[in-house]
Amino acid sequence: MPKLGVNIDHVATLRQARGGIEPDPVLAARICEAAGCDSVVAHLREDRRHMQDRDLHILRKTVRTRLNMEMSVAAGIVKAALEIGPDQATLVPERRLEVTTEGGLDCVKHAKRVASAVEKLQRRGIAVSLFIDPIHKQIKAASETGCEFIELHTGEYSNAKAGRARKAQLKKLTEAAAYAQLLGLRVNAGHGLDYNNVLDVARIKGMEELNIGHSIISRAVFTGLDKAVKEMVALIAQSSHS
Repeated sequence: MPKLGVNIDHVATLRQARGGIEPDPVLAARICEAAGCDSVVAHLREDRRHMQDRDLHILRKTVRTRLNMEMSVAAGIVKAALEIGPDQATLVPERRLEVTTEGGLDCVKHAKRVASAVEKLQRRGIAVSLFIDPIHKQIKAASETGCEFIELHTGEYSNAKAGRARKAQLKKLTEAAAYAQLLGLRVNAGHGLDYNNVLDVARIKGMEELNIGHSIISRAVFTGLDKAVKEMVALIAQSSHS
């Protein structure tokens, strides 16, 4: 059964909308852990649009499961990660005008830069995952950087209509996961996963962790964060019984 990582960025987005101190993403992380998540995910963007450096430093001291820091390979962000020392760093592409991360990291085009960041982070004792599209050439390039994990971008799967289109995307993810494992990589997945589409991805052989943010925080608006996380944990648990 895959683990669940909860991305708390949207809690910080809501806080930053007023420029105040509420809601507190650090408190959100505590609630998520108490509700049964396996890791806390937080993206420190170059423009600091939601999570702030202070948030990550406090999370490093307070998270009891694992702290997974999403980040670009920009020199300043890599330096911040080395100072914070998360349990895991997930390297993602970052564009200033995007609402959320769009597409996976291009490990073919940016091979040297990515490999350099991987080496620096690993030297600090930080496990590294690369957020990439489920494409064989990207997976192979990722394996050549020396990273331990990849996180398969599930955006196309999540956006596909139920039926033939979604089945085709699921097949693509399943084949990508198998190829990655053949190369010795450990496999996570995330982006756009929700309460309606997560189960089939959770059933993919060898899938270790699903990182989910928007759908959990959205449901929390109506049910409370504790219940929203517990519902997702229970849903993913069904994958081990089918």
